[in-house]
Parts: sequence; C-alpha cells; structure tokens
Amino acid sequence: MPISQRAQTRLTWLGLLAVAAGLGWLLGSVLMPFLLALTVAYALHPAVERMVRWRIPRLLGATVALVLLAVALIALGSLIVSVLGSTLPQLQQQVPVLVGNLTHWLEATGARLGLRVHVDLNTIGQLLTRSVSGDPQRWVMQLLSSARSGGSTLLTVLGNAILIPVLTLYLLLDWRELMQRAFALVPLSQRERLRALLDECDGVLGRYLRGQLTVMLLLAAFYAVGLSLAGFQLALPIGVFTGLAVAVPFIGFGIGLLLALLAGALQFQSLYALGAVAVVYGIGQVLESSYLTPKLLGRSIGLHPLFVIFLLLAFGDLFGFVGVLLALPAGALLLVVARHLVLWYRNSPLFLQ
Repeated sequence: MPISQRAQTRLTWLGLLAVAAGLGWLLGSVLMPFLLALTVAYALHPAVERMVRWRIPRLLGATVALVLLAVALIALGSLIVSVLGSTLPQLQQQVPVLVGNLTHWLEATGARLGLRVHVDLNTIGQLLTRSVSGDPQRWVMQLLSSARSGGSTLLTVLGNAILIPVLTLYLLLDWRELMQRAFALVPLSQRERLRALLDECDGVLGRYLRGQLTVMLLLAAFYAVGLSLAGFQLALPIGVFTGLAVAVPFIGFGIGLLLALLAGALQFQSLYALGAVAVVYGIGQVLESSYLTPKLLGRSIGLHPLFVIFLLLAFGDLFGFVGVLLALPAGALLLVVARHLVLWYRNSPLFLQ
C-alpha cells in the first residue's frame, strides 16, 4: 500500500524527533552546559536588550548582566557558608550535651516502664563531634584527598564554571541572529503555527520566571522576619536561603527547614525551637501554596505535584543537579506543548472517527 506524501512528511518528522531525543539521552552530560547557558541567556536577554536601547554596547551590557548574576549567586553561597560557619562550632560543643540528655531521657523512660535500660551513646557522640569538627586543617586535607581521588569530577566542575559563562556571553551577543537563523529552517507552511506556539511559550515562561522570582523574594523576607520574631540568632541567613531555595521544589524547602531546626535546637535546646519552626514554616507553606503561587504564577501554569516529582527525577537523572534547577521551567514549556497536542488530538481523525 503506497504511503501518501503527507504521511511520509509526518514519518520523517517523527524520525527526526526520535533521533534528537536519542542524542539528548546519550549526550546528556555534554548538553548540560549548553542548556544551562541557553536558559541563563534567555533570562538575561531582555535586560541586555534594554541596555542596548539605552545605547550601551551589547558586549558591555551582556558582561554587566553576567557579573550581576555571579554576584547574586556568590551572595547566596555566602549565606550557606555563614549558616554552616555559625552552627558547626556550636554543634561541636553541644553534641556531648545533647547525647547525654538523650541517654538520660531514654534510661528514665525505661525505668518508668519497669525496664532496666542501659544506653551508651558516647561512641555516637564522639563520631558526630569528629564529623562536625571545625578544624580547618582537617577540612583542607579532606578536600585535597577528594580532589586526588575524583580529579575528573573536579575538572568537570571547574570546566563548566568557565564554559557556561562563555557560552552565555556568546548567546547574548548573537541572540537575534541565532533565533532568526533557527526560524528560517522551519517549513513555510508551519511558520505561523510555530510562531504562535513560541509566542505562547515565551509568555508562559516569562510570566513563570518573573512570578517565581517574586515568590522567592517575598518568602525570603517572610522567613527572615518570622524567624527573627521567634528569636533565632541566624534568622536572616536561614530565612533568606529558604526563600530563595524554594526555586527547587521540596529539596530547597527541606534543606532550609533542617537548617532552621538545627539552629533552633542548638540555640534554645528545648521543644520551643520545634514549635517555632513548625509555626513559621507552616504559615510560609500555606502562604505560598494558597496565595503567592496562584496569584503571582497563575493557575494556568500550575504543575501537579506528581508531575513536578517526575520532572525532578527525570531531569536530575539526565543532567545532574543542574537538571533539577531546569526542571520547572522545562515543565512550564512542556505544559504549553501538551495543550497544543491535546487540541490537535481532539481535532484529528484518531479522536473523531
């Protein structure tokens, strides 16, 4: 049975998509810096274009945008370092006390139940104390040992740290030309349809990025103020980190919650820390899910939690930690594509016949 020209065209496109998907799966680690650079360039492109309209040279505008982004990332990293630098020495001092209190509580509980319980947690306490030791010399020796044993990983990280900014700079300099050349390869009969799809994707992704950034800043302020009112000494770094880390669903919030519980346990050494963290973080979660996310991101681009978990696992497996960061923006785009596919399916003979 002869195949029509239209069917041949569709089979050709399906074959090309299959080849592209296969190459993406095989070259995931190689494509990762290019995808991250493309994402960063897309986010910074409007700012660079605005500076160009202000008669600032494109090279200077792209450089300024990259420098400001690097400063923001370094500031976020310094928050984590400040939290660890403040909590680890306290944890080293308080571990023996906490282990002793736990031992006493377990033995007293056993005695009330009529059981003779002898608990020796000194070994665990010593192990924890050594693990959080603040000896800089020991940390340097461990870092050097890790670098020797995992030299290829270290070189990969350093190489990406240099490669990604360079790729982003080139993309920002040639953004218009690259987009025009890519669009020129689209078949003439599909250009208007693709243009409408790209415009919708651009609107959804732009709204998502702007809304997500606003949610992060508002939550950072909320958690910092909430923990400060609760009396936490490390309220500012932990609160700001938690708010900014919500960009990575579940993982970022979980790390911020653990840091708050750890800091509260070391500072107050009572159940007050658990209650205060539960109240502040519980209100924060309700505020985010019930008001901020629907209001600023919109329900039209809301992603189901099951789909979010799938995206995190899939992109994390393909592209590592960077894939986890790219999972939600990619999910917003996939949602737009899925809507168009459903619309096409409902109008196709597959559904109508």
